Amino acid sequence: MDLGIPEDFTEKLTRERSLLHFSKLEKLLRSFSPAERLLLYILSATLALSALALLSGVNNAVSVLQPARGGSYTEGIVEPPRFINPAIALSQSDEDLTQLVYSGLTRALPDFAVSDSPETIDSVIPDLAESYTISPDGTTYTFTLRKNAAFHDGTPLTSADVLFTIQTIQRPEIRSPRRADWEGVTVSAPDPRTVIFQLQRAYAPFLENTTVGILPKHLWSSVSAEEFPFNPLNTHPVGSGPYKVSEFQTDSTGAATSYALASFDKFTLGVPYLNKINFLFYPNEDALIKAFNAGKVMSLASVTPTGLSSINQDGSIVMHIPLPRVFGVFFNQGHAPVLADASVRAALSVAIDKNSIVNSVLNGYGVALSGPIPPGVLKNLQPLKSDAQLTAPDRALKARDILSKGGWTFDAKSGVWKKSAKGGSASGGKQVLSLSLATSDSPELSATANKIAEFWQAAGVVVNVKIYPLSELNTNIIRPRSYDAIFFGEVVGRSLDLFAFWHSSQRNDPGLNLAMYANSKTDTLLANARVETSRSDREDIYNSFSAIIAKDQPAVFLYSPEFIYIIPKTLNGIRLGALTAPSERFQNVYEWYTNTEHVWNLFAREDQI
Repeated sequence: MDLGIPEDFTEKLTRERSLLHFSKLEKLLRSFSPAERLLLYILSATLALSALALLSGVNNAVSVLQPARGGSYTEGIVEPPRFINPAIALSQSDEDLTQLVYSGLTRALPDFAVSDSPETIDSVIPDLAESYTISPDGTTYTFTLRKNAAFHDGTPLTSADVLFTIQTIQRPEIRSPRRADWEGVTVSAPDPRTVIFQLQRAYAPFLENTTVGILPKHLWSSVSAEEFPFNPLNTHPVGSGPYKVSEFQTDSTGAATSYALASFDKFTLGVPYLNKINFLFYPNEDALIKAFNAGKVMSLASVTPTGLSSINQDGSIVMHIPLPRVFGVFFNQGHAPVLADASVRAALSVAIDKNSIVNSVLNGYGVALSGPIPPGVLKNLQPLKSDAQLTAPDRALKARDILSKGGWTFDAKSGVWKKSAKGGSASGGKQVLSLSLATSDSPELSATANKIAEFWQAAGVVVNVKIYPLSELNTNIIRPRSYDAIFFGEVVGRSLDLFAFWHSSQRNDPGLNLAMYANSKTDTLLANARVETSRSDREDIYNSFSAIIAKDQPAVFLYSPEFIYIIPKTLNGIRLGALTAPSERFQNVYEWYTNTEHVWNLFAREDQI
């Protein structure tokens, strides 16, 4: 009911009442002694803080800390990239940026581990592909692309782009390092969202090949094979990966000095948390480490164990995991007849102190091996006989004993082992135990080769270490198999396909059977392993293979090196599993983060609760 009282009169009355209450409170406070007022202030402050703490506790109880978008980080790399292109990437910097800028039909699981993998051997997740199916006979793979797949320039990504990429890799004149992965594979695109791969025969690890980045056909189709490695798109790439190139700088020679990558909001697996990733390039590891210690870069990868000792690690985390690589000495028995003697191979093997090499050359960042399979690849790897407890002097004595029992006689005057034989290097009608050991001029490989020579020489074996630049080693030594023994590494991979390294058909170039090994039993095992899709059955095959190799001793398996990655403590979300190459550290880069926020459980992601 309207009593006719003006609104301004009501407001005035309210103000006067408030002033009256405030006046009474002020008068009451004045009546307090200083000590009583101080106590009142303390109690009031305590009450306020308690209320805030209570509210904060309730908030924490009903919320979780989750990654938040934003932030950036800077990484240093040795040597600038030349080919940010999945078809022709060569160097580590090429592969690193290619991994970030491009995406494939599938993406390798970053934390793939044998111990928790399913019975099937799949170690990938769909990326550009929405799904895929494999025919019962293992020869036909059908992929369905995601509807929202797109390149950084906004162009939709279709099956035509996949078809173009694979056919480009298959062209001999492109000289793609990945061409061997796609030999004999027929690819077709019946519609814009479907891609079909037809294999000549079943090949269980084939899915890993589908992680290769996809090129945009609309930008590359007019580029000739001659122009392909020189096209500006190799340094101004357009892909569909989690990050796109936003800017870069070059020096007076045109070589890149830095790249800035921005997150791609249409990346198929979700918008990355980090807004920006910066790369700075340096001519060598010393310059890179100097920049890191000066605070110019926050992260660096593939650090050598020697370089690690000179790095200021304050505020950083050193991550290190074994790479699925096997470094060993491979014997070419056809080139050096003395190596055809089983006692010689056994003596050379036992003479080497593998743990000493891991500790002295790798500073402990490696795992000593007793067979051809690196750690972490098989769930149930059967242990092989090991003599790791022997000291170096004990090894030399044991090696000499093996040679003596094998019919060799040590000539103290000439300082060589001799044995009556029909062939081989002869001196007075006897074989002389001497050989050369080849390797590349990589600091770690050359240092290891010299350590191996020391162990062999302690057992009385004459050794000549030959060190070559990598290009010369590949062209003049490995391809023609012109060596007695070679110290080198094999990139085995997470799916463990040893066919190229040990099958007799791979003894000659371009095969990688450096030991020139031939055994009908292992040939059968290796062929069967390639088509076996059951992980447990596949492991049984490889355990049988390892046992035969251990008996025949065509090589001495030394170590698997560790990948060393230094990151800031503020960078989270990194998951390193069985990396085939250092660039695979970026497999889950879209989940990396530096910023966080509290989110109520009701709205939180299920994997964060």
